[in-house]
Amino acid sequence: MNAFEVLGLDYQADKTKVHQAYRALVKACHPDLFEDPEQQKAAQKKLIELNLAYEEALKMAPDHPAGYYQMPLEQALAAVENMIRQKRYETALLELGRADKKDDRWYFAQGRIMMGMEQYATAHQAFREAVRQEPDNREYHAWALDAAVLLKKHQKLPYRVADWAKKTFGRRKK
Repeated sequence: MNAFEVLGLDYQADKTKVHQAYRALVKACHPDLFEDPEQQKAAQKKLIELNLAYEEALKMAPDHPAGYYQMPLEQALAAVENMIRQKRYETALLELGRADKKDDRWYFAQGRIMMGMEQYATAHQAFREAVRQEPDNREYHAWALDAAVLLKKHQKLPYRVADWAKKTFGRRKK
């Protein structure tokens, strides 16, 4: 039997489903549940089989559920651009994560999203990676500099207090 069969799963199960099935089976056949030495021995064998199947299934299982799909980078970037214009940064970040590959444009888009979310350190790192991959792109350099300036500015006490207050009390709506 293969690892998925031992766990009672379809071969397309993701890592979350593998973990859930493993835990349920371990709870049902743990040796401590039995008083009879023969039953304990059989449960111990089953537990070893489950542990081996679990490790093997985790290696083969995808990280994302079956409903999750990747999309071509161009399509993801177009969707992200639209979401950035609408200031839907969290959604844009999730959509960007579905891209099938990462290049300088991917990191640039990530930096812009992080700037919108006021996560300047992460934005700066993303822009630096975009610059590293495409060193001649002046726009990447400009955004990286803006992120660095905002990062440094927000490390000063008045901005840290204001940032803390904004996070703690939220933005007031007029």
